[in-house]
Amino acid sequence: MIQTSALRTALREFRRPGLWLGIWWFGWLLCVVLSLVHPPRIDVELPDGDKIGHFLAYAVLSAWAVMIFARRRGHWWAALSLVLLGVVMELAQGTLTSDRMMDGRDVVADALGVLFGQMLALSKAQNFLQRCDLRAFG
Repeated sequence: MIQTSALRTALREFRRPGLWLGIWWFGWLLCVVLSLVHPPRIDVELPDGDKIGHFLAYAVLSAWAVMIFARRRGHWWAALSLVLLGVVMELAQGTLTSDRMMDGRDVVADALGVLFGQMLALSKAQNFLQRCDLRAFG
């Protein structure tokens, strides 16, 4: 189990670190649930359109990790964990659901999204949540 003090030192400096970490964990939970429930009917014809959703979901989770974790090591652990989540979700769809199917291209879209989100670390936008936290909880 991760100790709270170790987790706090891994995070950037926030007035409300639990809030920002909690939102990230909620994103994980949402990703898992949406991966396993009956897929919604979308009346838009877009070949492989679900790949866009995979890419965006994992890009947001990855970028959020860059904004909450202080060091590159935390960013890369989050990235690796997200890629593994994508693989596990595809395996779960293929084995635990009857209305979903396993698709390796979804894993590729997830991994590309994770990589794209990690690129936030190369910009000043990586401090966005800290600025929000300071303004909101000053």
